[in-house]
Amino acid sequence: MPLNRRHTFLRRRVAALAALLIALSGVGYLAGTGLAPVPAAAVELIEPAALTQPAAELTWPDQGAGAIGAVGYPGLLGSTGDQESMPIASITKMITSLVLLEEKPLTGNESGPDIRFTDADVDIYYDVLAEDGSVAPVSSGMVLSQREAFEAMLLPSANNYSMSLAIWAFGSMDAYLAKAETWLAENGLTDTTVADTSGLSPASVSSPADLVKIGKLALANPVLAEIVSMETSDLPTIGTVTNTNKLLGRNGVTGMKTGTTDEAGACLLYSAEFTVGGETVTLVGVMLGGDTHTELNASIVDLLDSVEPGFREVSLTDKGAAYASYDTPWGQESQAVAAEAASAVVWSDTPITAVPTASPVTLGKVGDSAGAVDFQVGETTVSVPLVLDGELTDPGPGWRFTHPGELAAG
Repeated sequence: MPLNRRHTFLRRRVAALAALLIALSGVGYLAGTGLAPVPAAAVELIEPAALTQPAAELTWPDQGAGAIGAVGYPGLLGSTGDQESMPIASITKMITSLVLLEEKPLTGNESGPDIRFTDADVDIYYDVLAEDGSVAPVSSGMVLSQREAFEAMLLPSANNYSMSLAIWAFGSMDAYLAKAETWLAENGLTDTTVADTSGLSPASVSSPADLVKIGKLALANPVLAEIVSMETSDLPTIGTVTNTNKLLGRNGVTGMKTGTTDEAGACLLYSAEFTVGGETVTLVGVMLGGDTHTELNASIVDLLDSVEPGFREVSLTDKGAAYASYDTPWGQESQAVAAEAASAVVWSDTPITAVPTASPVTLGKVGDSAGAVDFQVGETTVSVPLVLDGELTDPGPGWRFTHPGELAAG
């Protein structure tokens, strides 16, 4: 049956609407795929290289007891022999010095107050001399600054000056010993006991580990660190005094205190410095119970020669080293690389681990942040930022229009 005009008009209108719907659907598809966010790039971490170094081998003497540590490094680097408390002879004077400086501080280059010595100090001199202890001259009415008196005590290891200074600062030996006991407890030096100021008493004892801690405390006091590094000093009335530490200035040795008694043997608390990778490493060590100071010093030199190569500057990462890779569904690739180089000075086989973390990335430019890699070096963490080394750009309409499923999943 032929269509009338009304039917023809309706049919054309329906066709036009259908065409419009199809066109609108196409536009919607194109707009949807063209404007939809693209999925994030797939990321894969790259296994970092092993960084832990071989263990150092230290050269210890066959006799005596000792330990060595380094400032800024926890615990000990190594030890030998009996690690229990034992007589420490004149190393005791380092404890005396630290306790005195807490009560009567000195800073910078100041000399401190003047100390006038009396007949009582002369009596102390003769008492120590009668015990065959080490002394430095003193006379009634003589005046030294606090700093000069410290130099008289520490450089020639004068027992009489350790006693005179303790009485000057605290009023009596008993008051000093009570303060020293408190000071030792406050600093966690549980293996250490002092029965006098000089170490002439065999009841003044400590362990090698405690003595390394005491040496570190001494170096942390600039005045005390400077005094123990002096080879000589010219003092009023007394004259020139010479440091008993014959290793001073050799093999990087910068201090610290000798000791000798029948019970303790030859002893030395020492510090030494050397440079690794632009960083100064400060060692603190002690040897107790040596036969002679000549043999003791030779064994310490051998030990220092073996310790130094155990410190190494380790390259943690080069700038541009890759720690993750990115791949986009449309075929682009980039890597997360170290934004800068990093290194660390490590001791022996200190564990070093690297943990990279890559950030999610969809689109990015060269140099954009891409996470970080954290290096755990012993107890220290070194964090290095990661950046993209290549661009991840929009895939463009061609890929978008032909991959609606990936866009929908993204």
